[in-house]
Amino acid sequence: MTSRKQLKAQVRARMAKTGERYTTALAHLTGASPAGGWTLRGGTDPDSAGVNTMLAARGITGLTEALLFGIGGGLGAGYILWEFKQHNSRHVTLGFCNSWQYITRRTEKALNRLGIEHEWHRSANKAAQTWLTGQLDAGNAVMVWPDRFQIGYWDLPEEFDGHGGHPVVAYATAGDQVYLDDRNLAPFTVAREDLDRANARVGTWKNQALVITDEDRAIDVEVAVREGLRDCVEHLSQKSDSFSLPAWRKWARMMTDTKAAKAWPKVFADGQGLDVALRGVREGVDGRYGVTGGNLRPLFADFLDEAGHSEQAPRWREIAEMWHALGALTEFADMGKQLSALYDAETDAIARLKAVVD
Repeated sequence: MTSRKQLKAQVRARMAKTGERYTTALAHLTGASPAGGWTLRGGTDPDSAGVNTMLAARGITGLTEALLFGIGGGLGAGYILWEFKQHNSRHVTLGFCNSWQYITRRTEKALNRLGIEHEWHRSANKAAQTWLTGQLDAGNAVMVWPDRFQIGYWDLPEEFDGHGGHPVVAYATAGDQVYLDDRNLAPFTVAREDLDRANARVGTWKNQALVITDEDRAIDVEVAVREGLRDCVEHLSQKSDSFSLPAWRKWARMMTDTKAAKAWPKVFADGQGLDVALRGVREGVDGRYGVTGGNLRPLFADFLDEAGHSEQAPRWREIAEMWHALGALTEFADMGKQLSALYDAETDAIARLKAVVD
């Protein structure tokens, strides 16, 4: 995925080559989509990038992807190792954003903290499809949560059917095709029947959708930024070893434990599924390989810069590189040591941030 920094670098490179103004070069690189003038902006975090583009399309200014990410609570932590009998497979689920286990919560928090009017919608299949058609016909962009296997363009194996996925923005139609914004920088479409099937696949968030109803105003972010920072500190200071920083310590222990049911030396004693698990770790921790933004620590550092706490940002960028290094490891003991170091580093960084928030 292309980050804001990468996009800016591409824009400046084009400006140097062509002599174009920034806005002209940006338009050529991102391209206003042929559908309704929608501007594709790229991005890192699906939730924050999608909402940011939806707000911009409604004329709501003063925000960035990084600010929205931080205002929604910023960072999180989480680790779960799943075992599935059907395909005799093991999958690692990692959480790197606030309230990662609840698909809509941080977006709801960000919008509420900013006082932005919006509408959530869920209904049975036919009613949901009719509602989505009405919104798109009215020119309203809609955030939806399609199953990543069923949507098709990720080209995943069947064993990922029903595993869910991240939000994307449907913003226009062309015949039986729907234009999607999934942080892409060139327009693309999917068949409407594929989108409907993917939206309905996962029972826990079946046909979940969001539309922004506010428009044409600037946003004062100061209070919302403070609330987001406080939320981040409180969230990562909790004791949960599944949904907060202790998850990294638990995961470190599982890399060398030989007795626990979920210990890696025990789960992967036959080697079955180890390649999938290691690939899942690499994709999860490194945005260069995964599809949901990686460890998101660089985006949080951008938020700290934009929020006036630049002195805190370098440490989170260092931590991001530690996560990247973890993704390249394959020995359990080495991974355990790196995870222990990450737990210590993030615990210390949150303590420093707490001092600022307090």
